[in-house]
Formats: sequence, structure tokens, C-alpha cells
Amino acid sequence: MNKRSQRLLALDKKHLWHPFTPMREWAAHDQLIIERGGGSYLYDTDGNKYLDGVSSLWVTLHGHRQKEIDQAIRAQLDKVAHSTLLGLANVPALELAAELIKLAPPGLSRVFYSDDGSTAVEIALKIAFQYWQQTKLPTSNLKLQNKSKITNFKSKTKFVTFVNAYHGDTIGSVSVGGIDLFHKIYRPLLFKSLKVKMGDAAALENVLKKRHREIAAVIMEPLVQAAAGMLMAPRGFLKKARQLCTRYDVLLICDEVATGFGRTGRMFACEHEGITPDLICVAKGLTGGYLPVAATLATEKIYRAFLGRPEENRTFFHGHTFTGNPLGCAAALASLKLFKKERRLDNVRKNIKLLEKELPKFRALEQVLEIRRCGAMVGIELRPDGKPGLGHRVILEARRRGAILRPLGEVIVLMPPLSITQAELKKLLNITYQSIETTTALIR
Repeated sequence: MNKRSQRLLALDKKHLWHPFTPMREWAAHDQLIIERGGGSYLYDTDGNKYLDGVSSLWVTLHGHRQKEIDQAIRAQLDKVAHSTLLGLANVPALELAAELIKLAPPGLSRVFYSDDGSTAVEIALKIAFQYWQQTKLPTSNLKLQNKSKITNFKSKTKFVTFVNAYHGDTIGSVSVGGIDLFHKIYRPLLFKSLKVKMGDAAALENVLKKRHREIAAVIMEPLVQAAAGMLMAPRGFLKKARQLCTRYDVLLICDEVATGFGRTGRMFACEHEGITPDLICVAKGLTGGYLPVAATLATEKIYRAFLGRPEENRTFFHGHTFTGNPLGCAAALASLKLFKKERRLDNVRKNIKLLEKELPKFRALEQVLEIRRCGAMVGIELRPDGKPGLGHRVILEARRRGAILRPLGEVIVLMPPLSITQAELKKLLNITYQSIETTTALIR
């Protein structure tokens, strides 16, 4: 490690508090400090080169230093870096909203900006709650008994979520989460949600049938619970959830923060089963990994419930200073254009075929318990055999071999840039295989 790296590492240990990181353990070891990137690679302050196997936490779709996005941000800097959306609009925010609606499942028509996946979910929860507070009969789907005695839906205040769900780290999104490791300590701060096992359509219908009068929305990660370790929903469950929500007059919120923008082989995971949620949350890859921009998309029906005279107080009172930031929206517009220019989804589908061919080889490894995949999202679950921390040791070995990975417990996640070449993907798979094999031999 050179002197500059040593100085920077000392600053890290003295001042920086890292997310989701046991800091005592962190401070006891030397760590990587990333200085630059290019394509599928990151480079540390000592000049070492690493394949970015997790797209810098699932966001860098087109690789690092993508010239079109760089240029779009520079061009926007020559105009204005920020202008509030409170009482004003700006050009990139308007153009991005129009592009998102073109790409989104049909029926979604309105875009509410925020800054990350957690706040996009927080907004969806608040919109769903307020929607029912401001909605009156008649309801279109249910033949409710004693309907004449019901004048509004103010009792619809609860949310249905799924076991092992993860929707972010703000209080509302944690309240609809289901991973004890992340969420248990905050339980006294949370509102209670109704939990159902992912994939159990009968249990979901039972809850909705009995309690639809008090349920505002079902929130789910379509197809795959990513942060839970790439847990897959059975085929058809998403469509069934949509049907049940429609039948029982409950809103459906789809959290596509991880699955959106090509990760599953389609632009949105919802497309695989041909459904449109009432609200959809997008973030992570929206700007191609450049700037923090997120969005919550809603149907026109939901939007219209918030219209009224100022004195009626039907306004959605939510926002933050950098909502619709022009630099971030310019980056997102450039990212979306690259999907067309580079035929990005075609490359994803080629890589999916490569994964289908190469991943079965991992089953020969003694410590591999299960391989889970949705499109280009991969989770390789290890068998710790009483040796916790195996996943962490594997990613350290991968780092020594030239790849950056991040585990979810004992699940090794592979989610490289969508732009990764076939040769680079083979290299990443080889490093991952060798790292598991080597680490297994060391712990025997």
C-alpha cells in the first residue's frame, strides 16, 4: 500500500461510518479505497484493477465512465445544477417523466420523484394511505354487505407485505420489511403490517378476503426478493397477486428498485407476467449509477384522488429539497437512451444464456447449497457447516483474484453491469468459482 493510500485509510478509520458495516471489524483491517472506474472495472488508489461484480450495489448499468452520461451531466451543468420542483418545473425532470411513462407498464401515468429506493417506497405507502382517506364510495369491484352504511374507506390503513421482504431503511419502508437482521431492533418504532409468505396465494387471498376493509395496499418485490438472498417467487404469483388486489379493492405496490431497468431481461419485472401495479417504485439503476434519483409512478385514478381546491387539503404533502434534480434527471435520460442505442437488453439476454450454461458447474462445489437466478440476478447460497462468515471470506478471496463482490449473509450475489461482455462475465464466474473452491479448502 502506497503512502497516499495509507493516509486515506487513516482518514477512513478516523472519520467515516460505513453503512451495513460492523465498524470494529472494519477498522481492524486494511480496506480498498476506490479512486476511479472504467467500463466493468474499478481501480483502487494503488492502481489495482477489479471487475465490478455487483455494479457498485446494483446501480451501474452501463459501466463506469460511460461517455454519454458524462456528457449529459456536463451539458446540464452549463445550464443549471438544481432548481426546486416546489412551485416550479425543470426541463430534464419533465422529459424524464415522459420517458418513464413510455417505458412503464401501461396504465401508469404520473411520476413523483425522490432520491433513493427507500424514499420511493415511503412515498408509495403514504400515497396509498392518503388515497383511501380521500376516496369515497362506490367501489368498483366488491359487492360489500351493508354498502349503504359505508361512506368512505378511512379504515383502510394497513399494509400486507411478505416474509423476508426488504424495501429500504426509512421507518415506513422498514415497517413493511421482514428481515430480522436489519429490522428487529427498530420494532418499537414501526407500524404493524400483515405478513404473508411469498408465493402463498391461498394465504394472501385469505388475508385479503377477511381484512380488505382495513387494508390499503399489498407491497411486493416482483419475481425476486433480492436483499433476502435472491429468493424467487413461483411463476404466476405476481399475476395472482394483481388479480386478488383488484378483486378485493386493495392497491398493489411493486417495488422494482432492484429488478427494474433490465436486470431480469425485461425493462421491468412486472412485464414478465403482464401486470400493471397501482404504484411502482424505481431507483438504483435509474441514472445508470451516477446520481441519486428515484421515482414512484402512479395511475391516473390514484393521482385524481389528490385533486381538489386548496382548502380541501387533498394535496400530497411530501417532498425534499433535491426532488427532480436536473443533473440527476439528465443522467437518467442519457441512461435510458443507451438502452436503445446499445441494444442493452439484447446483451442482457445473451448474458442470461451464458449464466444458464455456466452456473450449473457451481453445483460441483461442496459448499454450494443452492443457485438461484432471475434473469441476470444471481444468488449462490453457501453451506456454512457451522462456520459463519464463509460468504465474507469468499468475497475477500475474490478481491485478491481481481473481482469485487458483496455477500448477503452466506449468499454470494452476482449482479454485474448490464454492459459486461461475455468474456468479462466468464472471468467473473471463474473468479467466483475459484474463490469458493479455495475458501472451502482453507476451512476444512
